[in-house]
Amino acid sequence: MGDPVTIEKEMGITRDEFLRVMARALDGSPHRFEGEEVRVEDGDRRLRISFHPQPDRRIGLFAIPVAQVRLAFEGYDETEVAETVDWFDQRFQRGGG
Repeated sequence: MGDPVTIEKEMGITRDEFLRVMARALDGSPHRFEGEEVRVEDGDRRLRISFHPQPDRRIGLFAIPVAQVRLAFEGYDETEVAETVDWFDQRFQRGGG
């Protein structure tokens, strides 16, 4: 298994929205929520997904929520990290064009 890997993303999302999507995405998978963090354990593999709210971005009266989201992988090989990041991105993908 590979060395620990951390991936950081800046996302336009609120805490409630993040937790709602994560709960739906992980339904049936062993996981637990601990404050601002989701922990997923599968044998020797551990994934911690943490949510860090940032100040809203403002354009005039329009406010966009912003958060730093960190995915910390332990026991994943390079392919498993890439597949999990793709899975994560698909769950948070929004429509639009």
